Amino acid sequence: MSKVKFIILLIFLPVCAVMAQEKTLSKEEAIALALENNFGVVIAKNNLKIAENNKTILNSGYLPSLTGNAGGSFDQNNQEATFQDGTVRAIDGAETTRYNASLNLNYTLFDGLGRLYDFKRLKEEYGLSKLETRETIETTMLQLYTVYFEVARLTENIKVLENTFSNTQKRLQRSEYSFEYGQANKLDVLNAQVDLVNDSINLMNTRQSVRNTKRDLNLLMNRDITTAFEVDTTITFVNPISLEEFLDKGISNNVSVLQTEANIKINDYAYKSSKSVFLPTIGLTGSYGWNEGNFPATNFLASSVSTGLSAGLNLSWNLFDGGSGITQVKNAKIVLDNQEVIKEQIRQEVITDVQNAKENYLNRLRIFSLQEQNVVTNQNNFERSKEQFQLGSITSIEFRQAQINLLNAQTNKNLAKYDAKLAELQLLQLTGQLLNIEL
Repeated sequence: MSKVKFIILLIFLPVCAVMAQEKTLSKEEAIALALENNFGVVIAKNNLKIAENNKTILNSGYLPSLTGNAGGSFDQNNQEATFQDGTVRAIDGAETTRYNASLNLNYTLFDGLGRLYDFKRLKEEYGLSKLETRETIETTMLQLYTVYFEVARLTENIKVLENTFSNTQKRLQRSEYSFEYGQANKLDVLNAQVDLVNDSINLMNTRQSVRNTKRDLNLLMNRDITTAFEVDTTITFVNPISLEEFLDKGISNNVSVLQTEANIKINDYAYKSSKSVFLPTIGLTGSYGWNEGNFPATNFLASSVSTGLSAGLNLSWNLFDGGSGITQVKNAKIVLDNQEVIKEQIRQEVITDVQNAKENYLNRLRIFSLQEQNVVTNQNNFERSKEQFQLGSITSIEFRQAQINLLNAQTNKNLAKYDAKLAELQLLQLTGQLLNIEL
């Protein structure tokens, strides 16, 4: 087997073996799998369930507490009792038994409004958890798109490299025929062989990169990393009019800004709750009990049974606790003020990030447009160079340079296309619209 045939066999046999097993994984399917299976998303959703449990009436302090108590005792003693009339009575092994059971109710009627603001704080913390879950989902989606588009870029590069390999292979065959008939020297054949080996290495390395990146994508979707698939290489960009509308509302929809607003509300409720230390607590108690006792002959009573209902109202007012309550209120106010400062800081950062992301996106769109034009120019140059090479007007080195120029232009166009799309997605994330668009 010749060296050229061996290289061709090495390149194309593994491809034929797996192509029949692979189906196209759409962007929507990839996102659905990631949102269902991704480890980070699953943990975020579980944390959201915890926050949802915390905001219910069962965790508010508004419901009363009801406890049941029951007990019994047994005593056996040697007793000697002297009564007022001088009578003495002695009993060995005197037994006394007592039994009791009760239901006790405790309910706080007023606690200085502390539980009211704590309950509101828990509801707001649930809203914050929803925002944190959204942030996790957005970050996961952006990671997924990055890897997905890298697979797409490399897949398109493979097609370019296969075409380059095919052209080099034809060039080698032409050089071999020309050499056999004395129309070219051996150097042309050797140059073509070297170029074919280089093209095959580039193709093999790119295919290996695709396999590695596909495993990374399977990991993000939390499925078997050996699952074979192809990706959709079609790219569409958001309508510029819609994008301008997103930008107009960008700051108000940004998840980081919304989180700071939620934190301000949470700390405001915490501050108001801390001031409950200055007000009294009023509580209601109630119980229903049963008591039974059986006594020896030395006791005035042989037995007794009592049942009854009792209720009470109590007031507690911590007039001075050494100053810890005042300190707590002051610190809560400072924490609230800090949240206002953090909000303004994040707002300014988001404004800057959105503007940078917008200009970066527009710049990459322009680069992509130029790269598309560059591919057309290099394609025309390659076709003319190919004609001239076949006519013997240019050398194989000049033809190879035209081939490399076309290869670089095509791979640069692929890179520019996916760079522009990722820049768009980053801009959409900053404006809070990443979850609201169709790709």
